[in-house]
Amino acid sequence: MKDGGFFRTLRISILLLVLFIVAAQTWLTHLRTTDWHETLWVAVYPINGDGSQQAARYISALDQQAFSPISEFLSREARRYQLSINQPVTVKLGPVVQSLPPAPPEHGNPLAIMWWSLQLRYWAFVHDDFNGPEPDARIFVLYHDPQRHTVLKHSLGLKKGLIGVVNAYASRKYAGRNNLVITHEFLHTVGATDKYNPVNSQPVYPAGYAEPDRQPLYPQRLAEIMGGRIPISETSALMPSSMRALRIGSLTAQEIHWVKPGT
Repeated sequence: MKDGGFFRTLRISILLLVLFIVAAQTWLTHLRTTDWHETLWVAVYPINGDGSQQAARYISALDQQAFSPISEFLSREARRYQLSINQPVTVKLGPVVQSLPPAPPEHGNPLAIMWWSLQLRYWAFVHDDFNGPEPDARIFVLYHDPQRHTVLKHSLGLKKGLIGVVNAYASRKYAGRNNLVITHEFLHTVGATDKYNPVNSQPVYPAGYAEPDRQPLYPQRLAEIMGGRIPISETSALMPSSMRALRIGSLTAQEIHWVKPGT
């Protein structure tokens, strides 16, 4: 019994030490990646999310240019906020990943979420074969055949580890939407929060509106990136057709340290 108690205490101590090291590393990484003194490197790793031929064909045709609207959008918004760096983010196409990431827990048990987060970060480390400078953030995009999937699972972005997992459609028709979701999840990794109602996906006023002071308020012309949609009334909103219809709102800019609170 004494030996059993000793080894149990040892295991718990080792686990706590690992968690402390991971937390410290996460904190230091967040400080470095949100000072915006240097361009952040973001790698996008395509994955055949449903094993379909359509997704395989789409992935094989992907090139660097497919994600340039993301860098252009963030550079444009950085200029609007007078950020000291002209190009805050460079998006690079990484190698195709053949393995699916661990699925998040269906229920919000804190311990299950913590364990899944550690699993995901280990999985991302194992499958990070980017040929070039080590990326600051890694976005794994699971492509699906739109003929087989009318609704996709929720995408996510983790501030801890700067990892995103995006569910996307394997079709050029949805390229703009895919880039919107990739950008949305990337901004989660650097501290931005959602600004829409999870029940109906309606942007929350005023933080989720690109032009909260517009008169008349509706219809809005643009979408706030973390709101995700263009509000056309109090109860309805539309997906933007391109990245040019997006803006980074003032609260999001504060959360990612582009401006100081209250600015």
